[in-house]
Amino acid sequence: MLVLDVGGTHVKILATGKRRALRFVSGPTMTPKSMVQQLRARTKGWRYDVVSIGYPGPVLHGRPLKDPPNLGPGWVGFEFGRTFHRPVRIVNDAAMQAIGSYEGGRMLFLGLGTGLGSAMIVDGVLEPFELAHLPYRKGKSYEDFVGERGLERLGKRRWRRAVFDVVERLTAALQPEYVVLGGGNVRKLRRLPPHTRRGDNRNAFVGGMRLWQTPQVKAAAAVAWQH
Repeated sequence: MLVLDVGGTHVKILATGKRRALRFVSGPTMTPKSMVQQLRARTKGWRYDVVSIGYPGPVLHGRPLKDPPNLGPGWVGFEFGRTFHRPVRIVNDAAMQAIGSYEGGRMLFLGLGTGLGSAMIVDGVLEPFELAHLPYRKGKSYEDFVGERGLERLGKRRWRRAVFDVVERLTAALQPEYVVLGGGNVRKLRRLPPHTRRGDNRNAFVGGMRLWQTPQVKAAAAVAWQH
């Protein structure tokens, strides 16, 4: 099994039987074709039967709906299965990390990375969200405050306050039992909001593996097959 976690700054790769993940730079010029070319160059000799992809944008019925704002064009309609010559399952990248982080009950996942990823799992039922672009303050969105641009604009101290405020607002609205904060920038938080635990980017690989497990292994994984 091969799992790809596609982000706005890096693509991370792990396969069954490999101990360490590989990564390479993504960015605004990376198209799906160039991603596959770089992937093949780095994984020569790897053996895998199926592929899971965490995609940094909305996904419906296993297909991207929009090209990611932080990557190059051509993602919508790209035939990943034909390119890999293997079965492929695609979910939103935040949803994939949420699946890997889930421990039952009502969980809200927020990914603090290039943007703001979001998903919720309630009693095993996955619902990917697109909360990042909802209006928040001063004509700006949630992502404008707690994503990478917000961190650069506000500085760490004000950014941390914004993260606490966003978590408080979304918790009040969605009523999760617990919140998982993932993404690369979670390490910049010295402490966490109440009822929140720190995620781990490696859980994206756990979620990618769970996409191919039987429904009995994890209810969230069975639901994720439909997205």
